[in-house]
Amino acid sequence: MGNCFSGKPIDFDGEPTLFHFSLLRNIGKGAFGKVRVVRHKKTQETYALKYIDKKKCVKMKAVPNIIQERRLLEEIDHAFIVNLRYAFQDDENCFFVIDLMLGGDLRFHLERSGKLPEPAVRFWTAELGSAIAYLHAHRIVHRDLKPDNILLDAAGHAHLTDFNIAVHVPSSGNLTGVAGSMAYMAPEVLARRPYGAAVDWWSLGVCVYELLVGRRPFRGQSNEELRSAISAGVHANLWSGHDEIRADARDAITKFLDKTPANRLGARGADDVRRHAWFNQLDWGVLERKQLQSPWVPDPNKANFDATYDLEELLLEDNPLRARERKVQDVNNLSQEMRQLEEQFTSYDFMSMNRRSYYPQNQIVSSVTGASTVSRQASPEPAGAGGSSVPMQDMYTDRGPSTELYRPRSRSRDGRPSGEAFIRRPSGEYQDVPPALRKPSGEEQAAYAQLQLQQQQWQQGYR
Repeated sequence: MGNCFSGKPIDFDGEPTLFHFSLLRNIGKGAFGKVRVVRHKKTQETYALKYIDKKKCVKMKAVPNIIQERRLLEEIDHAFIVNLRYAFQDDENCFFVIDLMLGGDLRFHLERSGKLPEPAVRFWTAELGSAIAYLHAHRIVHRDLKPDNILLDAAGHAHLTDFNIAVHVPSSGNLTGVAGSMAYMAPEVLARRPYGAAVDWWSLGVCVYELLVGRRPFRGQSNEELRSAISAGVHANLWSGHDEIRADARDAITKFLDKTPANRLGARGADDVRRHAWFNQLDWGVLERKQLQSPWVPDPNKANFDATYDLEELLLEDNPLRARERKVQDVNNLSQEMRQLEEQFTSYDFMSMNRRSYYPQNQIVSSVTGASTVSRQASPEPAGAGGSSVPMQDMYTDRGPSTELYRPRSRSRDGRPSGEAFIRRPSGEYQDVPPALRKPSGEEQAAYAQLQLQQQQWQQGYR
């Protein structure tokens, strides 16, 4: 028992609810969900709370993806993964309470720095390699590895996040669905050939190159050009003008980007990566215990999220998040999708429940995104299939509004039209600003300025 709500004591021994948490800053949002910092009222631990609007989830046909992600996250727990701590729902939202990462995502830092130092990239590659090997040992393929989905903690350690389209490898050993972000897809995925876990190592290679060079190794002005570039594989000009990058780093990336999955660095197991010359100086045991200091640590005096999320919550949100008691309802009166969420998005508490696997019962759902960070859900594939086929025209290479749900974002990278006559609605779409908001009032301007000033204090207070 403990604190009170509406005069009633909070039962901390029961299933988790929003009443167990104090709501703090807003730090991100996506197509049908938002993210904010929360503090557990009993333990005083801080977490990130990702909350997903059920009605929007149903409208976007994303219910199977949300349930799949919820189930998969219950199974895994690793030092370099953003782990699930609690899960629950109320009448309006599904909630994921996950590890709080205060260092921002690598896209955030890449866009500010142009490229990142090689010692740090090598360190993060090793940490991510450890996370990928862990997932593969559990028959899980992430399928959407990119800088946007790599978060740093306050100490500069890398963590893999966003398991919305991750899947278990079926007993056949192969997947067939076109899924992920196009610029990071392996050639076998784009060719619609059966594929396995080696696709994650390809994506890691694309990420590492991008972090070191400041641009992706494969580019195109259209989907077709991008697909052709990826299918052609490593080209002669890949390292032209980049002599500052060590030879062993270039060799590792080139081997991650081997067109033949079986020959790809990592495809033969984690030891394949550990033995590579680029990682010779690393003590992997110490690294995996998080006892090595990161060569690159986020500035503790800066916040790696956009303060305007709080302002938008104040000005644009018609139904701000708050803890509500659940209504008694008959699930038989719910729509099929709402009933599925009610019955299958079950509560989880890492303090009192053992982790378990839902494999092979967990659904396999596919999703395709473009070279942008847009994630679009596809329908669940038929039983026994490895993935649903998605038309190539459903892939996007534009920089459209992000649907990522729980990493801090910068304003500059979300595809916002130029000028001041647009706002980004909670739906993720851009709309004209209502006349009343075209010229913010003095009170609104003061609120925005105050939020910016508070970023440094906030970052220091929740490290």
